[in-house]
Amino acid sequence: MDIILMPFAWVIQQFYNLFQNYALAIFLFALVIKVVLFPFSLKGKKGMIQTTMLQGQLQRLQKMYGNNKERYNLEVQKLYEKEKVNPMGGCLWTFIPLIFLMILYPIIREPIHYMMGISDPDTLNAIAQAVNWDTVAVANGWIKEAAATFTETSGYYNQLYLASLITPDNLAAVQAAVGEAGSSIFAINFDLFGLIDLSQIPTLKFWTVPGGFGLFLLPVISAALSLVMSLVSQKTNSFSRQNDQTNNSTMKTMLVIGPLMSLWIGFALPAALCIYWIANSLFSMVQEYLCAILLRKDYAEAQAKREERERQEKEDEKRRKEEARQERIRRIEESKQAAKGKKKTQPKKKESGESGVNKEASRVGIRAYARGRAYAPYRFSPDGPTPYLSETAVDDAAVEKALEEQAEKREKAEFAEKYGLTEEEALEVEKAAQEEAAAAVEETAADGESETTEEETEEL
Repeated sequence: MDIILMPFAWVIQQFYNLFQNYALAIFLFALVIKVVLFPFSLKGKKGMIQTTMLQGQLQRLQKMYGNNKERYNLEVQKLYEKEKVNPMGGCLWTFIPLIFLMILYPIIREPIHYMMGISDPDTLNAIAQAVNWDTVAVANGWIKEAAATFTETSGYYNQLYLASLITPDNLAAVQAAVGEAGSSIFAINFDLFGLIDLSQIPTLKFWTVPGGFGLFLLPVISAALSLVMSLVSQKTNSFSRQNDQTNNSTMKTMLVIGPLMSLWIGFALPAALCIYWIANSLFSMVQEYLCAILLRKDYAEAQAKREERERQEKEDEKRRKEEARQERIRRIEESKQAAKGKKKTQPKKKESGESGVNKEASRVGIRAYARGRAYAPYRFSPDGPTPYLSETAVDDAAVEKALEEQAEKREKAEFAEKYGLTEEEALEVEKAAQEEAAAAVEETAADGESETTEEETEEL
C-alpha cells in the first residue's frame, strides 16, 4: 500500500515545505489532481453528450420491450454497440474525487509515517514521551486511559494527534529524544487562520471543544459548496437540462446526495479531509465552466442532431403506422372472406368403410381423432361405451375460445414487432383499421342498395 500512497504523500510534503501551511498544501494537492484529470473529465463530458442523445431511442425500447427485460437489455446493448457509446464513460469520472479522498485519508491519518518516514514503534514511543503524550491525550479526550507505551494505546487517529503535539518549541527536544531519526521530524502547522486545528474532527457539539465552532463550520461550508457545484453543473450543461424526466430526476437526486455526503465526510473524518473536499468543489465549478466553453460547439451539434433525429423518428413512426394500418385492413378483409367461405356447405367426406365406424364419435373437442380413426362406440356393447365422469369437466367451447384468443394475441404481438409499434400504438392502429373497414362495408352496402333501387325503377 505504501508504494501507492508514498508518491501522493511526497507531493503534499513538497507543497508544505514550500508554503509551511498544511491547509494550503492540501488545497494545492486538490488543484494538481484536477489539472491532471481535466482531459479525462472533458472526454467524459463528451461521452455524456453521446449517451444523452440516445435517450429518445432508449425510451422507445422501454415501451416496446418493457415487459421483457432480457429482450430489452439485448436491444439496449445493440444500440450502444451501433452508436459506439459507453454508457459508463460519463459517470466514471464523477467518482474520481472519492478515490483520491480514500488515498488522502491514510496520509492524513498517519502523517508521521507518510510525511516523516517514521514507522518504528520505539521511535514513536520516544516521540510520545518527549511531548508528554499520556497526560495531554487523556486531558483532551483522545484516549480514555494511558497505556504502557504509545503504540499500545488504542485509538484510530493517535498518530495524527501525536503529530499535532510536535511544535517549533519542543521540536529540538523531540529530535534529540529519537536520535538519528530525528532529522526527518518536523513540526506540522495544522492551524487554519489561527482559529481551526485541522488535526481535529468536527463535532455537532462544537461548544464542548476549543475552536469547535470553526470546526463545525467546515462541514457546513463543504455541503453548501457541494450544492452550489451541482447547480452550476446543471446550468452549464444546457443540453442535458433539456432532457427527459429520467435525467432531471437523477439531477434532483444528486442535489440532495452531494450535500449529505459532504456533511458525512465533514463530521466523520479529520478536518484536513474537509479542506480537500471544499477545494474539490471549488475547482469542480471552474472545471464545469471551462468544459461548457470548450464543448459549446459539441452541445450545439448534439442539439441539432437530436432535433433532426426526433423529426426523422416522427416521420418513421407515421410511416410505420400507415403501413400497419393498411396491413391490418388487409387482414381484416381476409378474415371476413374466410368467415364467408366457412358458411358455405362443405361436401361431407366419405366415412370409413368399416361397419359401425362413426368419425364424430371419435372426436373430443377440436381433436378430430382423439379416440382413434376406427373407433366404433357400439362394437363391444349395445349400450355403448361406459361414460367417463371427471370431477372437473372440460368445456370444449371454452378451450377452443382460449386457443383462438392465444392465437390472436400472438398475431398482434408479431404484427407490432414487425412494424416496430408499442402495444398502445398497435391497438390504436387496429382500431383505426377496423373503423375504416367498417366504413368501407357500409359504403359498399349503400352502393348495393342504390343499384337495386335503380333496377326496380327501370322495371317499373
